[in-house]
Amino acid sequence: QVQLVESGGGSVQAGGSLRLSCAASANTYDIYFMAWFRQAPGKEREGVAGIYTRGGRTNYADSVKGRFTISQDSAKNTLALQMDSLKPEDTAMYYCAARPVISGGYWYQSHQYPYWGQGTQVTVST
Repeated sequence: QVQLVESGGGSVQAGGSLRLSCAASANTYDIYFMAWFRQAPGKEREGVAGIYTRGGRTNYADSVKGRFTISQDSAKNTLALQMDSLKPEDTAMYYCAARPVISGGYWYQSHQYPYWGQGTQVTVST
């Protein structure tokens, strides 16, 4: 059983930074890929960034490339999202997600992930 708990959300002015963290339970042997998603009211859940837990290769949504950085600390079973140069359009609930190896599909498709955190709110003001 995999449990994920996010932290680090908050309110910040445009141009500022936040660092989100996701703590995973010890039973993560079968986790192949982890990702951050976000969802604003009335909109679909959007893949922000993902990372392969074995090799460390990363994926990013075009809207956050060059501003956000995803990373992991295997020793501490944590996932992080460093968010710089934040914009008002980054305002959303941010979720940590994890999945095992699957066939087909894309990393940013939320239905592929069986494990989710409770979410942490990020609000960026002008």
